[in-house]
Amino acid sequence: MMDKEQLLKEIEEECRKADLPLKEGAKNLVFGKGSPDAEVVMVGESPGRNEDLQGMPFVGAAGKNLDKLLNEVGLSLKDVYIANILKYRPPENRGPLPEEIKANTPWLLKQIQVIKPRVVCSLGNYASKFFLANGDVDKMNEMPGITSIHGQVKEMDFLGMKIKLIPLFHPAAIIYNRKLIVEWDKDIEVVKSNL
Repeated sequence: MMDKEQLLKEIEEECRKADLPLKEGAKNLVFGKGSPDAEVVMVGESPGRNEDLQGMPFVGAAGKNLDKLLNEVGLSLKDVYIANILKYRPPENRGPLPEEIKANTPWLLKQIQVIKPRVVCSLGNYASKFFLANGDVDKMNEMPGITSIHGQVKEMDFLGMKIKLIPLFHPAAIIYNRKLIVEWDKDIEVVKSNL
């Protein structure tokens, strides 16, 4: 039987070969990073410029912020797995379109099914709404925004998997609004207490 790391590599290779939206305009596939045995999976919305160049999620300013914030509470890439809804960067860092989310999320779901985390932290609005809508992209607009739900634990059956969903502000939002750091600190403590 294959180990999780090997399974994730195979899924990444399948994803690389798939005809996904945005693939032609991107430099690299941005699949995921961290521990395949993680109890926590963090999901953002889409790769930015640095992520596209390096082919890794959360390596730009938001990634440095995320690493710092995780380290402050004693978590690192040995403890978490990080991915995005979209596997390729949208032009001008615009938000994901519904058809792009629909095309990309089967790969994200495969990642989550292999890792089997106890906790999923959705980073920002798109990821939070996707999970709250239980993967139904057409219902994402009906879901509450991150400002009203951040730090709240929701135990749920997500497409056949029992998870604790904890929506968090996106690390990039904290860069632009330093007042959110207080909320982030409280919310990440909620994550720690649910491990």
